[in-house]
Amino acid sequence: MDDTEARTQTGPRRAGASEYDAVIIGGGFFGCSLALGLGEFMGRVLLVEKEAELMSRASYVNQARVHNGYHFPRSLLTALRSRVNFDRFVQEFGECVVNDFEKYYAIASTFSHVTASQFRTFCERIGAPIESAPKEIREMFDADLVEEVFRVKEFAFDSVKLRDRRWRELRAMGTEVRLKTEAVRLTPRPDGRIVVRLEDGGAGDEVVARHVFHCTYALLNPLLANSDLPTIPLKYEVTEMALVEVPEPLRNKGVTVMCGPFFSTMPFPSRGLHTLSHVRYTPHRYWHDGADGCRMDGHAFLRSSPLKTQFEYMVRDSRRYLPVLGGARYVDSLWEIKTVLPASEVDDSRPILFRLDHGLKNLVCVMGGKIDNIYDVLQEIHLLRQRGGLA
Repeated sequence: MDDTEARTQTGPRRAGASEYDAVIIGGGFFGCSLALGLGEFMGRVLLVEKEAELMSRASYVNQARVHNGYHFPRSLLTALRSRVNFDRFVQEFGECVVNDFEKYYAIASTFSHVTASQFRTFCERIGAPIESAPKEIREMFDADLVEEVFRVKEFAFDSVKLRDRRWRELRAMGTEVRLKTEAVRLTPRPDGRIVVRLEDGGAGDEVVARHVFHCTYALLNPLLANSDLPTIPLKYEVTEMALVEVPEPLRNKGVTVMCGPFFSTMPFPSRGLHTLSHVRYTPHRYWHDGADGCRMDGHAFLRSSPLKTQFEYMVRDSRRYLPVLGGARYVDSLWEIKTVLPASEVDDSRPILFRLDHGLKNLVCVMGGKIDNIYDVLQEIHLLRQRGGLA
């Protein structure tokens, strides 16, 4: 079976396979990684994804940044976890990592939450490589608006290669994968197992699981609400990631101006372009869910909403700091619902959400804010297994 056939199949359904040790809802990078991790010690694992392809939503629509701590000067714990996870991710997924570009962080003179001196001290404290940018790079920035520019060590990942790798691993493990299938309701059974109601465009069916891992990111609360379970306080943003062709001086470079209402441009390996995002203009709309209910299905809202790019606003403000960026050519936009824990709004932290027995025994809700968070999730699984919680 070639990769195309494997990616279009809905999984090898076996006779009598309606009962599983674990059902993972959501086929993003976290869901795929959990399916592989659980498959190492559980007998029957089912991965369910409502889209026609794995890792096609938030795992694809992002900056493709492999964080090395620089982005989080206001959250030392997040920065340290990124530093620890960076080398591990690069080593494990080396063939999916792109490192053939230079990366620079510039500190704005005004409206920044950190000064250049504070940023350098922060990087030294967490052990992140940092040095002053060469003169020719510094001269690309507006000296009145940018205090200092640093060369750092930060990479990108190719989400298509990463997806293909996960597919190969799932096939090798024999994990059942059902695409175009949505979990619409969870119901407890008297024996402690969970009934998962599935819909796949037809009549739908039900499967039974000893453990359910809910990893749908923007759709965590719609399923919980539909199952009469407590929802989780979350913030949602309709976000635009502009895809651009950058001018020649920026072709092999990534730039982030921080720490405040500024911008970032990074190579996006899957398309051979750069992303352009802006703290002020990337979010188009936002709303909150509380513990008392879910306001809307973010994916349905995105499908029904007229989407108009804000690239011109992004580039107009960004070129004040980096004039050469004014020559960027707009190609396309990637749209997604970004989901954030409200506490992260204060310090830009990116902790994982790991809710054990959330409203139901053996239901685990999982969410991460960046790709390397997967190691924190897998650590939680390891600890849970040690305590006998995955027996």
